[in-house]
Amino acid sequence: MWRCLTACGLFAAALLGAEAGQLDASPSLFSVLAAINAVGYDAELASAHNDPLREIIRREIAARRPASLAAIKSFFEEHRQPDWTAELSQYISFALCVDGPPNFKYRFLLNQLPPDVFALQGFEKLMARFYKEAGLEELWRKAQPYYERTIARYQEGIARAVLEANGYVRSPTSGVLGSRFQVYVELLAAPNQVHVRNYGNEYYVVVTPAAAPQTEQIRHAYLQYLVDPIVLRNAEELNKKKPLIDFALGAPLLPEAYKKDFLLLVSKCLVKAIESRLAARSARQALIEEALAQGYILTPYFAEALPAYERQEQALRFYFPEIAKGIDLARETQRLDKVVFAQQPPPSKAKPAAGPQSASSTLEQRLEEAEELYAKRELEKARAIFLELLGAGEQAALQARAYYGLARIAALKNNPDLAESLFEKTLASRPEPHIAAWTHVYLARLAEAAGQTERAREHYRAVLKLEGASAAARAAAEKGLASLERPRAQPSPN
Repeated sequence: MWRCLTACGLFAAALLGAEAGQLDASPSLFSVLAAINAVGYDAELASAHNDPLREIIRREIAARRPASLAAIKSFFEEHRQPDWTAELSQYISFALCVDGPPNFKYRFLLNQLPPDVFALQGFEKLMARFYKEAGLEELWRKAQPYYERTIARYQEGIARAVLEANGYVRSPTSGVLGSRFQVYVELLAAPNQVHVRNYGNEYYVVVTPAAAPQTEQIRHAYLQYLVDPIVLRNAEELNKKKPLIDFALGAPLLPEAYKKDFLLLVSKCLVKAIESRLAARSARQALIEEALAQGYILTPYFAEALPAYERQEQALRFYFPEIAKGIDLARETQRLDKVVFAQQPPPSKAKPAAGPQSASSTLEQRLEEAEELYAKRELEKARAIFLELLGAGEQAALQARAYYGLARIAALKNNPDLAESLFEKTLASRPEPHIAAWTHVYLARLAEAAGQTERAREHYRAVLKLEGASAAARAAAEKGLASLERPRAQPSPN
């Protein structure tokens, strides 16, 4: 079953590499969410799962009082939705359909825009004004450490999810040529949400803050990305089974899109069946029955057909024609005639209740507090917490983050010798990749300022070789190297 794990592991690493940028933060999403937070998007502000960055950005923009704020507030009020989730959803769609700052121009023709984005016409002009007036470029730079910490939390889980999905369908690459799968983390949104979008060959997943990384939902979206082209390639055979969609019409919980598009329904049923096969044996039947009760009518058939696929050698894209031909209209009609569809959705799986905090979670909270103080430039308070954390335990990652905080404070206070020493201690403490990358950037800049050009090059190159370095750190390293290669101005002769 797992014959292509090695090849798929290579893709998992590629997915997480900053150069590929497939797990990242989006300046477009950040800017749009900053705008709506400033004018009334107050969803779940009291939740303990909000990222501290949300409140920091709200305060910064309130203090800056950009002139376009009144117009954005009017626009926001004119486009209110019935609930906060729908409110956020339309602005996420907008952010994914524009080219981002500074101009926020649409990436598609007007007649190709999704309906929820088409309804927001005019917002792109307001965003271009707001971006400049609110100084969002500067705020985006300041926000990078927050995003990088969250991205680091997701890396291992997403690598595992991608490995599982690619391993099951036996695909060593990221789907089909010309397609794109992108995960964005967005810290200015209300917590515990996952938004999925598919625009042509582009698949997007946007995750908001949560107590634990939402990797199960990301795996679901990634499976959809892998399965959709397989189903479409077999459309002619599958459409022979289209009469079965009549059963789905009576499922109250099935979204309307699946009642109108048989191939979309087939694809979702196949994903749910694969998820049942990836689950623990004891949970499989319950997952199949839940999917069927919601209207995903072919999930039981696919779950029965997949074991035969697992026992043979071919990848799913080559074997699926056999599965499609095996759908027996009479047999499935007999099965579906007996189904009673659910009237109420199953209990949501979310948010475990907060229990007693462990020592490690308390230390994490102190780190977050120190980082927030650092972002607000309350350096002495931040320094006191970082020093406290240095003596709080022997965890290498904790020590590294504390040294990293102290080093940045020393750099801000124009103490290059102390900053260099602390950055070196950060590297010696085996930091997470995103911290190691920025530590090399800082050390390169310190070396450059001291006239140690070759040493600066070594640190910049270390960033580019580091697996897991963020896109922003890589960009800083590339810019630094390019700067070192430019000829320096020579003094004019007298």
